[in-house]
Amino acid sequence: MTEEKDLADTTLLAAELTATLEEHGTDAMFQKLEDSLRHAGRWHSLFDVQLLRARASLKLPLAGPLTNTDATAKKTLDEKTIAACRDVGWKLFNEGQITSGWMYLRASVETHEIVERLGHIASRLLEQDESASNDEEYQPLQEIIQLALWENLDPALGIRVMLAAQGTCNAVTAYEQSIAGLPPAQQEPAATIMVQHLHDEIFENLGKDLAERKLIDPALIDDIKARQGTITDLLEAAGGLSDEESIHVDASHLQAVLRFARICTNAHDIQLAHALACYACRLPPDFQYPGETPFTHFGVASRLFYSAQLGKEVDQSIAFFRQEAEEANEYEAPAAWDVLAVLAARIDRPAVALDAILARPTETAHTQNSAMAATLPPLIELSHKAAGGEKLRAACIERADIITYAASLARDCTQ
Repeated sequence: MTEEKDLADTTLLAAELTATLEEHGTDAMFQKLEDSLRHAGRWHSLFDVQLLRARASLKLPLAGPLTNTDATAKKTLDEKTIAACRDVGWKLFNEGQITSGWMYLRASVETHEIVERLGHIASRLLEQDESASNDEEYQPLQEIIQLALWENLDPALGIRVMLAAQGTCNAVTAYEQSIAGLPPAQQEPAATIMVQHLHDEIFENLGKDLAERKLIDPALIDDIKARQGTITDLLEAAGGLSDEESIHVDASHLQAVLRFARICTNAHDIQLAHALACYACRLPPDFQYPGETPFTHFGVASRLFYSAQLGKEVDQSIAFFRQEAEEANEYEAPAAWDVLAVLAARIDRPAVALDAILARPTETAHTQNSAMAATLPPLIELSHKAAGGEKLRAACIERADIITYAASLARDCTQ
């Protein structure tokens, strides 16, 4: 029955198009066809007709390649093609056909416009009840993740949607596979989302556990939450919980997010990361997995790294990471010195940061810059701030780096 109806509809439309052409001309005929396709939501066909109409209006061949086309006509055709891409692409987006819409929009719309629209669509879908488990809503969310995360349009949006639709485990894996290698500026917004999400998850689980065991009054939990307190505040209110085995999060997720958080520089993110690190320190020994140097003692090292950035345990933190770097083997030393340099630069100890950079091994095959090193300020600015220009230039001579030598010399002569 459906095929018969389609045939009848097509026959009727064909007759109407023929009559329109005879009475009003080619452009009117194409307009009528566009209106019909738009009404039926046949967006791919609408795009094809819009290109046909554009060619016809410019008296160009309706099919085949365009050769020896007038430059003005070619420019006009390109403009009409882009307009058609936008028209159809946005229509497909609005219907949740994200991948199909991207095919038209990627070359016709600025990336920030696409990202903004994806954000609105994602928010709308996630606000709907059980949208993440509804196949009709889940597919568009999957396609948003594909574009935002794997096409690198907006990694933070991709992580936000993945957390809502697929959970923490998948988001951690996606971060490690897709985001961890990006420049710090692109990583940080996604890291912020992961830190906030995991902190909120532990806060809720911990608060519920404490209330159920009557270790803390639910009203106090609500008060801590209302004033944007952290896991640390909950632990302190319950006496620290340092002598028990309770766990409120997958320990591997906690370790991964604390690793991601090292890229963060926002004070609030650092505070939440510090709270996560304090929680990691109280995990049972079997769940305190060792990290890479200088985070072998993962919980303690993470706590010190974030504590110093909050103005706490500063000297202890510097001493800890310096010792880790000095004792590291040739494979681990470069990254360890990078961590010390980054930490010192962030807490405004430029001389310590400069010394750490200059102490970094340069004569092994394992000296490629770590991701942390990418967050350091320019070396010549760091040395200038530390009044360490002469020290840097002496190192440049030893390393035959005449470019940095000249740059440092020029920088120190500039007020």
